[in-house]
Amino acid sequence: MDALRTTCDLCGTSVEGGTVPLTWTTAVERGERRVFCEVCSRRHLRAMEGKLDSEWW
Repeated sequence: MDALRTTCDLCGTSVEGGTVPLTWTTAVERGERRVFCEVCSRRHLRAMEGKLDSEWW
């Protein structure tokens, strides 16, 4: 079931389960919820802190 799968909006990594893993981050960009895996979150931490939209990463 895809409803119970969480997928990273940058790299496409996915995990099973109905909740986002604690090591992943979420953001709201232009009213849309985005989810990022641990690897992408670490790689783009400074851009996230600077509140840049993910299209600029």
